[in-house]
Amino acid sequence: MSELENLKGYFREHVYRYSEQPFRLSSGKESHHYFNCKVLTLHPLWLLRLADYLVEVYLPKKQLSNQLEAVGGLTMGADPLSYAVSLSFARKGKSIYPLVIRKESKGHGTEQQIEGFVKNIKTCLVLEDVVTTGASTLKAVRVLRQNGIEVTNGLCLLDREEDGMEALQKEGIQMHSLFRRADFL
Repeated sequence: MSELENLKGYFREHVYRYSEQPFRLSSGKESHHYFNCKVLTLHPLWLLRLADYLVEVYLPKKQLSNQLEAVGGLTMGADPLSYAVSLSFARKGKSIYPLVIRKESKGHGTEQQIEGFVKNIKTCLVLEDVVTTGASTLKAVRVLRQNGIEVTNGLCLLDREEDGMEALQKEGIQMHSLFRRADFL
Protein backbone atom coordinates (compact mmCIF):
# COMPACT_ATOMS: atom_id res chain seq x y z
CA MET A 1 0.00 0.00 0.00
CA SER A 2 1.34 3.46 -0.92
CA GLU A 3 1.97 6.15 1.68
CA LEU A 4 -0.84 8.20 0.12
CA GLU A 5 -3.22 5.28 0.65
CA ASN A 6 -2.01 4.96 4.26
CA LEU A 7 -2.68 8.65 4.83
CA LYS A 8 -6.10 8.33 3.22
CA GLY A 9 -6.88 5.42 5.54
CA TYR A 10 -5.87 7.52 8.55
CA PHE A 11 -8.12 10.33 7.29
CA ARG A 12 -11.01 7.95 6.84
CA GLU A 13 -10.59 6.43 10.31
CA HIS A 14 -9.62 9.46 12.42
CA VAL A 15 -10.10 12.76 10.58
CA TYR A 16 -13.46 12.38 8.83
CA ARG A 17 -16.74 12.34 10.72
CA TYR A 18 -20.33 12.16 9.54
CA SER A 19 -23.30 13.16 11.67
CA GLU A 20 -27.04 13.54 11.04
CA GLN A 21 -26.78 16.61 13.30
CA PRO A 22 -24.84 19.12 11.16
CA PHE A 23 -21.53 20.54 12.32
CA ARG A 24 -20.96 24.31 12.24
CA LEU A 25 -17.81 25.05 10.24
CA SER A 26 -15.42 27.95 10.78
CA SER A 27 -16.88 29.50 7.61
CA GLY A 28 -20.25 29.67 9.37
CA LYS A 29 -21.70 27.05 7.04
CA GLU A 30 -23.19 23.81 8.33
CA SER A 31 -22.33 20.35 7.06
CA HIS A 32 -23.00 16.73 7.93
CA HIS A 33 -19.37 16.04 6.95
CA TYR A 34 -16.57 17.22 9.23
CA PHE A 35 -12.83 16.91 8.76
CA ASN A 36 -10.69 17.56 11.86
CA CYS A 37 -7.21 17.60 10.32
CA LYS A 38 -5.66 18.54 13.66
CA VAL A 39 -6.13 14.89 14.66
CA LEU A 40 -3.45 14.24 12.03
CA THR A 41 -1.31 17.40 12.21
CA LEU A 42 -1.00 17.18 16.00
CA HIS A 43 -0.09 13.48 16.02
CA PRO A 44 3.75 13.34 15.92
CA LEU A 45 4.20 10.12 13.97
CA TRP A 46 1.48 10.77 11.41
CA LEU A 47 2.57 14.39 10.97
CA LEU A 48 6.11 13.17 10.30
CA ARG A 49 4.83 10.66 7.73
CA LEU A 50 2.69 13.34 6.09
CA ALA A 51 5.53 15.88 5.93
CA ASP A 52 7.98 13.36 4.53
CA TYR A 53 5.45 12.31 1.89
CA LEU A 54 4.84 15.93 0.91
CA VAL A 55 8.56 16.76 0.71
CA GLU A 56 9.75 13.55 -0.95
CA VAL A 57 6.84 12.79 -3.30
CA TYR A 58 4.00 15.30 -3.56
CA LEU A 59 5.76 18.67 -3.84
CA PRO A 60 8.36 17.45 -6.38
CA LYS A 61 5.63 15.74 -8.43
CA LYS A 62 3.66 19.01 -8.57
CA GLN A 63 6.91 20.93 -9.22
CA LEU A 64 6.35 23.05 -6.11
CA SER A 65 9.67 22.51 -4.35
CA ASN A 66 12.14 23.87 -6.91
CA GLN A 67 12.14 27.58 -5.99
CA LEU A 68 10.62 27.17 -2.54
CA GLU A 69 11.89 29.51 0.19
CA ALA A 70 9.13 29.40 2.82
CA VAL A 71 5.91 27.66 3.79
CA GLY A 72 3.19 29.03 5.99
CA GLY A 73 -0.38 30.04 6.50
CA LEU A 74 -2.88 31.40 8.92
CA THR A 75 -2.42 30.24 12.49
CA MET A 76 -3.45 27.58 13.73
CA GLY A 77 -4.38 25.26 10.88
CA ALA A 78 -1.14 25.75 8.97
CA ASP A 79 1.30 25.92 11.90
CA PRO A 80 2.12 22.25 12.59
CA LEU A 81 2.17 21.51 8.88
CA SER A 82 4.58 24.39 8.22
CA TYR A 83 6.96 23.30 10.98
CA ALA A 84 6.92 19.66 9.90
CA VAL A 85 7.48 20.40 6.20
CA SER A 86 10.32 22.77 7.11
CA LEU A 87 11.96 20.14 9.33
CA SER A 88 11.56 17.45 6.69
CA PHE A 89 13.35 19.68 4.18
CA ALA A 90 16.05 20.42 6.79
CA ARG A 91 16.75 16.69 7.17
CA LYS A 92 17.41 16.69 3.42
CA GLY A 93 19.82 19.64 3.77
CA LYS A 94 17.50 22.34 2.40
CA SER A 95 16.43 25.40 4.41
CA ILE A 96 12.74 26.14 3.88
CA TYR A 97 11.47 28.56 6.50
CA PRO A 98 8.14 28.16 8.30
CA LEU A 99 6.08 31.34 8.56
CA VAL A 100 3.19 31.87 10.98
CA ILE A 101 0.61 34.42 9.95
CA ARG A 102 -1.37 35.86 12.85
CA LYS A 103 -5.05 36.61 12.37
CA GLU A 104 -4.24 40.19 13.33
CA SER A 105 -1.13 42.16 14.22
CA LYS A 106 -0.01 41.73 17.78
CA GLY A 107 -0.61 44.82 19.87
CA HIS A 108 2.86 45.08 21.39
CA GLY A 109 6.53 44.90 20.51
CA THR A 110 7.08 45.12 16.76
CA GLU A 111 3.37 44.54 16.08
CA GLN A 112 4.21 41.96 13.42
CA GLN A 113 1.56 39.88 11.75
CA ILE A 114 4.07 37.39 10.31
CA GLU A 115 6.34 35.43 12.62
CA GLY A 116 9.43 33.58 11.48
CA PHE A 117 12.63 34.22 9.58
CA VAL A 118 11.08 36.69 7.13
CA LYS A 119 14.28 38.52 6.20
CA ASN A 120 15.07 38.04 2.50
CA ILE A 121 12.05 35.75 1.91
CA LYS A 122 10.57 36.56 -1.48
CA THR A 123 8.20 33.61 -2.06
CA CYS A 124 6.02 31.39 0.08
CA LEU A 125 3.91 28.30 -0.52
CA VAL A 126 0.74 28.94 1.45
CA LEU A 127 -0.46 25.97 3.50
CA GLU A 128 -3.88 25.13 4.91
CA ASP A 129 -5.41 22.10 6.54
CA VAL A 130 -8.95 22.40 5.11
CA VAL A 131 -10.26 24.74 2.40
CA THR A 132 -13.99 25.45 2.44
CA THR A 133 -14.59 29.02 1.24
CA GLY A 134 -10.90 29.89 1.02
CA ALA A 135 -11.34 32.90 3.34
CA SER A 136 -8.61 32.02 5.87
CA THR A 137 -6.15 31.12 3.12
CA LEU A 138 -6.90 34.41 1.34
CA LYS A 139 -6.33 36.28 4.59
CA ALA A 140 -2.88 34.69 4.90
CA VAL A 141 -2.09 35.39 1.23
CA ARG A 142 -3.02 39.06 1.59
CA VAL A 143 -0.82 39.48 4.67
CA LEU A 144 2.11 37.80 2.93
CA ARG A 145 1.66 39.93 -0.20
CA GLN A 146 1.35 43.12 1.85
CA ASN A 147 4.76 42.26 3.28
CA GLY A 148 6.32 41.87 -0.16
CA ILE A 149 6.21 38.07 -0.29
CA GLU A 150 4.99 36.55 -3.54
CA VAL A 151 2.37 33.80 -3.24
CA THR A 152 1.19 31.99 -6.35
CA ASN A 153 0.77 28.41 -5.10
CA GLY A 154 -0.73 26.69 -2.13
CA LEU A 155 -1.35 23.28 -0.66
CA CYS A 156 -4.19 22.06 1.51
CA LEU A 157 -4.74 18.66 3.02
CA LEU A 158 -8.43 18.65 2.13
CA ASP A 159 -10.59 20.52 -0.36
CA ARG A 160 -14.18 20.47 0.93
CA GLU A 161 -15.26 21.22 -2.68
CA GLU A 162 -17.33 24.24 -1.68
CA ASP A 163 -15.88 26.83 -4.09
CA GLY A 164 -12.86 27.73 -1.95
CA MET A 165 -10.37 26.53 -4.55
CA GLU A 166 -12.11 28.64 -7.20
CA ALA A 167 -12.01 31.72 -4.93
CA LEU A 168 -8.27 31.22 -4.47
CA GLN A 169 -7.77 30.76 -8.22
CA LYS A 170 -9.47 34.13 -8.81
CA GLU A 171 -6.81 35.69 -6.55
CA GLY A 172 -4.01 34.10 -8.54
CA ILE A 173 -3.38 31.16 -6.23
CA GLN A 174 -3.01 27.72 -7.78
CA MET A 175 -4.14 25.60 -4.83
CA HIS A 176 -3.34 21.88 -4.71
CA SER A 177 -5.12 19.44 -2.44
CA LEU A 178 -3.95 16.12 -1.10
CA PHE A 179 -7.56 14.93 -0.77
CA ARG A 180 -11.04 16.06 -1.72
CA ARG A 181 -14.27 15.63 0.20
CA ALA A 182 -15.52 13.25 -2.50
CA ASP A 183 -12.68 10.86 -1.61
CA PHE A 184 -14.49 10.10 1.67
CA LEU A 185 -18.16 10.04 0.70
